Amino acid sequence: EVQLVESGGGLVQAGGSLRLSCAVSGFTFDDRSIGWFRQAPGKEREAVSCISFSDGSTHYADSVKGRFTISSDNAKNTVYLQMNSLKPEDAAVYYCAASTRTRWVSFLDYEYDYWGQGTQVTVSS
Repeated sequence: EVQLVESGGGLVQAGGSLRLSCAVSGFTFDDRSIGWFRQAPGKEREAVSCISFSDGSTHYADSVKGRFTISSDNAKNTVYLQMNSLKPEDAAVYYCAASTRTRWVSFLDYEYDYWGQGTQVTVSS
């Protein structure tokens, strides 16, 4: 059974940092992809970042480029999202997702088969 468990969310002041973790079990990273998505109240879910374990490539939404960094510790089967210079508009529930349908970077949420339960990020101004 595939499980994804996010952690690391919380309350932070604007300009601060958080590191989200996504612990994955029952799923090997080889030739697969992991993505981070977020959803704020009243808004649609949006892709934030993703990483391909096939070629190591990463991709970021324009709104987070230069501030967020996706990385992984394959030995721990964990993917991280380092979030710096947080803004109030970054506040959302953040989800990680795993894809068996593509091994390349993708912002298409339908390509992700497994999802975590989410972790809340709140940014105060």
